Amino acid sequence: MITRFEWTNARSIDDAIGQLNDKSLAKAGGVDLMDRLKEGLDSPSRLVNIRSIPDLDYVKEESGWLRLGPMVTLTTIAEHPIIRQRYRVLADAALNAATPHIRNMATVGGNLLQRPRCWYFRNEHFHCRRKGGDECFAQDGENEYHAVFDNEICAIVHPSAAACALTALGAKVQVKGKKGAREIALDDLFVRPETDVTREHVLNSGELLTEIRVPAPSDSTRSAYTKIGQKESFDWPLAEVAVVLEPRGGVVSKASIVLGAAAPVPWRATAAEKALTGKPLNEQSARDAAAAAMQGATPLSQNAYKVPMFEAVVRRTIMAAGQEA
Repeated sequence: MITRFEWTNARSIDDAIGQLNDKSLAKAGGVDLMDRLKEGLDSPSRLVNIRSIPDLDYVKEESGWLRLGPMVTLTTIAEHPIIRQRYRVLADAALNAATPHIRNMATVGGNLLQRPRCWYFRNEHFHCRRKGGDECFAQDGENEYHAVFDNEICAIVHPSAAACALTALGAKVQVKGKKGAREIALDDLFVRPETDVTREHVLNSGELLTEIRVPAPSDSTRSAYTKIGQKESFDWPLAEVAVVLEPRGGVVSKASIVLGAAAPVPWRATAAEKALTGKPLNEQSARDAAAAAMQGATPLSQNAYKVPMFEAVVRRTIMAAGQEA
């Protein structure tokens, strides 16, 4: 199949927004976009290249925020000294995503907004619910890599490692479109299947993600990220966990625990956060929080192994964050 489209190089954010509509797509690093074009998922009439827009690849600490331009690559995030020192969970998530050459191309904005990697969704022969059909083929099909939470309507897992870490850090994104600018918390950016099974995020077709903002951590904040994959060097995760803790006075005063590869969105383990808050950080409290993290899991026919795997990874990641202290 030959896909024909117009290619334009945007000169500014406003220029790009002016060219975007429901028949055009923005191209950043292009890793996911090129796959979707080859797989027949998208057939735009125009690609708007935003790599040509200057000064969108910045990393700044200003006024209590870490500010990331949407074109910052995963390699830059993984290696940047400020991020590695003060936002370790994000640096490690970026470092463990994909292969080095893909990390050199892939942008943090594109990583957040990429589409699912479910093999039924990516196959043109399966008209699944996410593509407007009436069936999730993973429910009774090959589902060993699929969701163990929130999987009743669509069993995809969210593909972004950066989203897992940034959600745990309490990040926000700045978005701009023809109707103006808005700010969206990461917890509100992603769309659960029961809200709209055909969408992964709340951005409209004429909107661009223009900045990511992460609140500066306190001096006591500790964080850790763990990924488990079949091929550890570059594979998609079977399970990933991001943990951000505030130890104070010998106990955990605040905890943020987010699971990736577990649900259609980055999955906040609220029961685990509550179980850990107010407790001393030790093996037993980590074990109790890990058990709480898996409350309500609904594994499918081939992915029940994920439940004990996630429990182990949550416990290890909590302890890793504690050891950083």
